[in-house]
Amino acid sequence: MILREFLYVDTDKVRAMLAQLAGGVAEEERETSRQEKRNTVGPRSFAQHLQVTGEERYTQKSLGDAIFPTLEDELESQGLLRDISEEVSDNSEWTSGNLRRIAPPGSLVRVTAMGSLFDARYAASVFAGFASVAIGLQGLGVDFNAAAAPTPPGKGKGKQSGSRPPKQVPADSGRYLEDAIADFTGPSGADGESLRAITRIARGVFAPGLHLNLFPVDSGDALIGARLQEGRQYLDSEADILFARYGMERQEWTLVGSIGSYGPEDTSMPDLDFVRPGGAVDRGTFAEGINALMKHLGGIGFVDLPQHPGFSVIPFAVYRAIPRNPGGLALHEG
Repeated sequence: MILREFLYVDTDKVRAMLAQLAGGVAEEERETSRQEKRNTVGPRSFAQHLQVTGEERYTQKSLGDAIFPTLEDELESQGLLRDISEEVSDNSEWTSGNLRRIAPPGSLVRVTAMGSLFDARYAASVFAGFASVAIGLQGLGVDFNAAAAPTPPGKGKGKQSGSRPPKQVPADSGRYLEDAIADFTGPSGADGESLRAITRIARGVFAPGLHLNLFPVDSGDALIGARLQEGRQYLDSEADILFARYGMERQEWTLVGSIGSYGPEDTSMPDLDFVRPGGAVDRGTFAEGINALMKHLGGIGFVDLPQHPGFSVIPFAVYRAIPRNPGGLALHEG
């Protein structure tokens, strides 16, 4: 038996699919027993005295948390779910294109691989907290410029090294994550402008929200991505709580879901020629041209789309298998 620690379960999708397979979803189980004793006094033609004594036992067991393991077992028994963990760990499966043949878009798969969580909102909040601490320490007289510090990547050489007051952010500009990062100069040459630039990149490359990134091959050339939709079961914690629990290091995750799409191989810049003679717009050509432009941006990693040769997964569930204690298992078997 596998004991799972769930990070995410899309209960709506799980119920819908289980209903198609099993004709319904059992949400609870009831067990009732009753004993009854009847006593009547007096002739049948007259009023009778009825006495009923007995006992009733009622047991209710919620099956809500068991619906995903039930679906996983049902899909495996019917040959609808394929575990591709071994295939995705083989770099030749990616380069040969065999992976796309055995698991085309729409396939139901299970992947166990090393992966990490990422949320641009959490990164922005960490940077904002770092800026707040740096400004507070400067207010207490700490001089971060006393020791020479290396210049971080992307920082211009013409920046002033002295402390600067916090940037005044308009009240209506909170729609951007980077607006919460104050202007400052901190340790190691970090400053508000650099961290705001990094945050802008983060929210463009990964749309704000919780992402699971799996790295199945050591080279890191292939990425399996899944966006974990908010409001689903188990994903009910704030981002800072999730990262405090699970950290930012890679660890082994199991992802079950359907393959959404593969990163396109052809990401060349399209020719946006969608105007017909006479000035009319060809709607179909226009839509295809814009899609091709977005594929191009996705191919160079500028937008939140699968990047070749990786693919995206529409997640049903994400969990960690709880390892058994070898010593305790040996003691139990003995």
